[in-house]
Amino acid sequence: MTDCKFDAKAFVKTLPGKPGVYRMLDENGGVIYIGKARDLKKRVSSYFTRGSQGAKTKAMVRQICNINITITHTENEALILENNLIKESRPKYNILLRDDKSYPFIYLSGHDFPRLGLHRGTRKAKGRYFGPYPSAGAVRESLNLLQKLFPVRQCEDSYYKNRTRPCLQYQIKRCTAPCVGLVDKSGYADDVRHAVMFLEGKSHAVIDELVMKMERASDSQDYEAAACYRDQIASLKRVQEKQYVSGDDGDFDVVTCYVKNGIACVQVVFIRGGRHLGDKTFFPKLTLESTVQNVLGVFLAQYYLDKNKPPVILVNEPPENQTMLEQVLSEQENRSVIIKDKSRGDQARWVKMALTNTEHALLRYLANKTNILQRFEHLQDALKLANQPQRLECFDISHTMGEATVASCVVFDINGPVKDDYRRFNIEDITPGDDYAAMRQALSRRYKRLKNGEGKLPDMLVIDGGKGQISQAHSVLEELQINDVLILGVAKGPGRKPGLETLYLSGSGKPIILPADSPALHLIQQIRDEAHRFAITGHRQKRSRSRKTSSLESIPGLGPKRRQQLLNQFGGLQEVARAGVEDLANVKGISKQLAQKIYDVFH
Repeated sequence: MTDCKFDAKAFVKTLPGKPGVYRMLDENGGVIYIGKARDLKKRVSSYFTRGSQGAKTKAMVRQICNINITITHTENEALILENNLIKESRPKYNILLRDDKSYPFIYLSGHDFPRLGLHRGTRKAKGRYFGPYPSAGAVRESLNLLQKLFPVRQCEDSYYKNRTRPCLQYQIKRCTAPCVGLVDKSGYADDVRHAVMFLEGKSHAVIDELVMKMERASDSQDYEAAACYRDQIASLKRVQEKQYVSGDDGDFDVVTCYVKNGIACVQVVFIRGGRHLGDKTFFPKLTLESTVQNVLGVFLAQYYLDKNKPPVILVNEPPENQTMLEQVLSEQENRSVIIKDKSRGDQARWVKMALTNTEHALLRYLANKTNILQRFEHLQDALKLANQPQRLECFDISHTMGEATVASCVVFDINGPVKDDYRRFNIEDITPGDDYAAMRQALSRRYKRLKNGEGKLPDMLVIDGGKGQISQAHSVLEELQINDVLILGVAKGPGRKPGLETLYLSGSGKPIILPADSPALHLIQQIRDEAHRFAITGHRQKRSRSRKTSSLESIPGLGPKRRQQLLNQFGGLQEVARAGVEDLANVKGISKQLAQKIYDVFH
């Protein structure tokens, strides 16, 4: 039993509902277990809520002192990354594969009449390798389907060399019998070329054909056959899914920085031989004028001073003194070290994935109980309050041109967000777009209930707005004879830039401007941003219900024809939801920008 105290409940609240990999650490920082998940929040929380866990799992959970996560683009990426990290760290609670199996490839041999087959292990034999793929089952399904579509042999060489007559595969039209000379080299080569084009993702002819068959079967009311074609399309799309956590080659680090609410987070991801081998997260202290560029400049200089340096360091923004840094690092390493802030292709995807994880790491850090308590203490000092506030409520309004107006109320205490007390209010019977009336209605409904004992009154009410919104709050509280709640208005600064807000506190006639690096201001920004997020989410849900549309119909630029083509190409909405941006962009008529919009709707 370890002495460390891991607050599992608080940690789970900070997790996203996205695919990824989690690493459980002991009190010494050692990795004791690595797992993957389609939904990180649900999977990790299951370790701390199930009562029927086995003895091994209970023993493991008792040793957890921290959990690191890496968010991936798709579940398949998570599976491959999990494989890489287990082989690198070999955690004691993972079931280590004794035969050291690796993820599978599809192998096309280098013979005159090549063979397609499943391959694991080293890639020394002559021929081409396609992959890696997420599971052997998916590869076998795909080989089976490829055999129906492209009659390329899949038999072992020993079987192929000893044939004197065609086998059953020839009779059922899944092979052209090159073993007994029933097909010439050029005809067989065409089948091989088509199979290769499909495996490279350069041709959608096969899927288009299956779509046509599915539509014909549906029109003729042969729904069983249509469902079969739909499943084949989904299987083909899955095996074509692009992943970025394991490639062919390349040694480099990815260093990304994200700054929010006066806090910086830097993450270093280690890529060796094209494989993601882990990452580290840092929270450097900021000066008043710190930006991503100067944080990266200082961090790179300090971090790589006494370390082995990869030939390439990818960054999300150009660091200060980039040229000088490259010269110094190159001199120390006695070879060229390049810092790249403009990446393309797979490297750009690495940077994007790392930045996503950096943002989530910072959000988890901001939600940490210790940090929250310190910010409450700073808030008391900054506003010169007699007592430290214990509970804050913040309201925000969201609508689209007055349509589907929703008000949000979020609650923070000294432990962080109190999500059980969050509330949304559907605003009705007001002039569309009248934010003052919307705020008044939301405050009246909320505090009438609290006045009647249905909840707990806050010490401070935070209003996202200027003097007009604040006057509405004063009026409502006066009508309800609530006198012991402070009101704090947060007016956005020039250009709506964070750090330039002006605060208005009830009872104080003067505006208050806190320094951009003030922890008290960071707390106010955090609760305001959370209220904004909660309001927007409710507004979008209400707007979608009122329009009675599917999630795809709300996407600008995605008309009926493109929606139908998307559903046909993936075999249904569920498969569209789990696809990555690149997979969506492969559909005819779907640009990279539109694919990103579609992906964002489901993630």
